[in-house]
Amino acid sequence: MNLDLLRSISLFAVLLIVQALVLNHIHLFDCATPLLYVYLALLFRRNYPRWGILGWCFVMGLCVDVFSNTPGVGAASMTFLGLIQPYLLALFIPRDSPDDLAPSMHSLGVTKFIYYTIISVFIYCIVFFTLETFNFFNWMQWLLCIGGSTVITVVLILVIENLRKR
Repeated sequence: MNLDLLRSISLFAVLLIVQALVLNHIHLFDCATPLLYVYLALLFRRNYPRWGILGWCFVMGLCVDVFSNTPGVGAASMTFLGLIQPYLLALFIPRDSPDDLAPSMHSLGVTKFIYYTIISVFIYCIVFFTLETFNFFNWMQWLLCIGGSTVITVVLILVIENLRKR
């Protein structure tokens, strides 16, 4: 078994367990929920097969849906993020970088990784909360959920990324 595949499976399991058992029960100010499982989609290396990214993201979203009682919202949102992840990553990596470059604070640089994380999580939160509310009657609550969840998720991802490379 490939070591990268084993790492991906273990990261998948850890993120799913943490999200299902701990983070799904946190709702700061009734609007900010940490969505840490998005971190899985951010870590796919450059030139990873697109069908693989879509498959991993769909299965992660589906598993989170099962534990969160959000039928199809997580799967659709993660699949969309998996669809645009290669294009977002291409915005922040140099053209002469290696083909198997894995995005991290070390490989992209701190500033580029932070921008990459913020944009990816923000797009994910827009899709997730739009599908979850499915209306714009309470648009202030919708905006608060997007903003609060984006901020708390980005902070958690940056803390984990900083601790992971030490």
